[in-house]
Amino acid sequence: MTYRLFGCLFFSLIVCLGVLLLPSTPAQAAIDSYVARYLHVTEPIDLEVSDRETRSFSPEEISQGKQSFSQSCQTCHVGGSTISFPEVSLSLEKLKGAMPSRDKINGLVAYMRKPMTYDGSEETYWCREVPESWLTQAQVENLAAFILTAAKKAPGWGTETF
Repeated sequence: MTYRLFGCLFFSLIVCLGVLLLPSTPAQAAIDSYVARYLHVTEPIDLEVSDRETRSFSPEEISQGKQSFSQSCQTCHVGGSTISFPEVSLSLEKLKGAMPSRDKINGLVAYMRKPMTYDGSEETYWCREVPESWLTQAQVENLAAFILTAAKKAPGWGTETF
């Protein structure tokens, strides 16, 4: 009898702990821990799409952008730095200084679709082109949203030294 009671109590304890450790909603489960902890994105945020337009990005969209960054960009842009060309990082200052500027969603998306040199004078092959066959428009916008949010909020993002 005591073994049965002990077994029931143990099972109940395991079930309760499991419920407590699970995220409270599926949406919370989709938010990347880095996005929540270091970028402080737990609710939708507004980002500049162009000089006259903003758009709201959900934490899930920023997390999807981070996932795309991790899969496709992180090899060359660890922590927002640019390994092959450290003088041109993904810091907000450097993104603003590019010609045309890349500090808004549309500017960064345009760059990813057709990479140009920092001064905008010619195409560059330092960064690979991201065609729609690789990332959809929504995916590349989420990627840009992650990069811009990290450039604004992540400690040490886009530093020139490692």
